[in-house]
Amino acid sequence: MSTPDQDPEREKRTSEILGEALGGAARRAGLDPAESSSTHKVVWSAMGGWRGILESVLPSLAFVIIFTIRPEPLILSLGVSVGLAAVFTVVRLLQKSPPSAALGGLIAAVAAAALALWTGRGADNFVPGLITNAVYGSVILVSALIGWSLIGLAVGFLMGEGTTWRSDRRKRRAYFWLGIAWAALFFARLAVQLPLYLAGDVTALGTLKLVMGLPLFAPLIAVTWLVVRALHPRDPAHEDASEA
Repeated sequence: MSTPDQDPEREKRTSEILGEALGGAARRAGLDPAESSSTHKVVWSAMGGWRGILESVLPSLAFVIIFTIRPEPLILSLGVSVGLAAVFTVVRLLQKSPPSAALGGLIAAVAAAALALWTGRGADNFVPGLITNAVYGSVILVSALIGWSLIGLAVGFLMGEGTTWRSDRRKRRAYFWLGIAWAALFFARLAVQLPLYLAGDVTALGTLKLVMGLPLFAPLIAVTWLVVRALHPRDPAHEDASEA
């Protein structure tokens, strides 16, 4: 049985582990507030550049176009979509670049295609995306509401301040609203796409998935970056030294 003194310690350790994981992922994506990157560069890096955009868009776009033109056999549109995801993964492996993004997309594409083939419904190709939006939105929202914003945890790790941001009312409020904004994005996608899924409108569902993907992700990344940089202004002396 845990004592009251142990619970805060366990909570702190959990937050540190989670913050390290989130911060590490953000740093790998080019989102490090300690760097003096421009907002444009940060957003472009977060999207993965042209390669990341193509990996994110082309498989879904190909599926929607082919399914709209020729819905049967279903395996044709699904095969092209999975094939493109596989090509991106192979290219990354051949170039010895980090394959995590493309590999994740390939796994998701294969899982979605398998579900659609099993049920025989083209709309089921979008089920993993609907589940992802529901889970991400819920986790981010709950974390913000209980005062442990995932964004705050990530930034705290990146800036080397751990969880001390929770004692700063300004930062805590900013990370709360950033969490609400991100949760709203995921729930908005779900609110628009779920009725189309239930109606079986594959073309509209796929189109809106693309429209509500990177076009909404990029501006919110920019806003998040600007807010975090405002909360953690760079030390002019450090900036001059890094430019020397």
